[in-house]
Amino acid sequence: MSRTLAGRKALVTGGAGGIGAACAREFAARGAKVVVADIDAAAAETLADELGGTAWAVDLLDTQALAGLSLDCDILVNNAGIQKVAPIEEFEPAEFRRILALMLEAPFLLVRAALPHMYAQGFGRIINLSSVHGLRASAFKSAYVSAKHGLEGLSKVTALEGGAHGVTSNCINPGYVRTPLVEKQLADQAQLHGIPESEVLAKVMLTESAVKRLVEPAEVASLAAWLASDDAGMVTGASYTMDGGWSAR
Repeated sequence: MSRTLAGRKALVTGGAGGIGAACAREFAARGAKVVVADIDAAAAETLADELGGTAWAVDLLDTQALAGLSLDCDILVNNAGIQKVAPIEEFEPAEFRRILALMLEAPFLLVRAALPHMYAQGFGRIINLSSVHGLRASAFKSAYVSAKHGLEGLSKVTALEGGAHGVTSNCINPGYVRTPLVEKQLADQAQLHGIPESEVLAKVMLTESAVKRLVEPAEVASLAAWLASDDAGMVTGASYTMDGGWSAR
């Protein structure tokens, strides 16, 4: 493996599992020192030890604490997220606010904390794990879709402000990825649609995709690693779909 990220420090939120862990492993394989940031302290420590990195046990919903942060990372991956599937009229307002805090306000605060260091050194990479739901809507996901659409806007503003300082900002927009977050949706979707869990992938999740399979976390990580590299210096303000053709419709 070419060590294209040697000498770089990467911070990955939600880094102990799923897409975040795949990104952490890929960055480490390419020579980066990785900070695994996750609310699950034990899991973050285990992965950080495996990769020769460091763990940061952090509750990203504590936005007051995040507002005072100063970060010295060269690469910031905003990946942490949660999901709630329910009709709007049944969606609890507190849960809506919680999802926006975690998936939009926290990324803003982390970008805000990281930019001074990135500006000072003339290099930075902001990689926001958005979703096809940052570009398209689905029923019963009002908070998630709203947060991801907002993240798209934040990423573009960051790109415009950061360009003169060597900082790029981009979104990655996967379809359904083989992660615990997706697996937890199967029961909710089955109940909403009145079908068995075994039929949810074919009849609900993958109906819009031309490629009828889940995205693998390692596929997302490979794109994230390229966006983090020097080769992607002219790539900014973009949204990279990895959705099997969903957004082509």
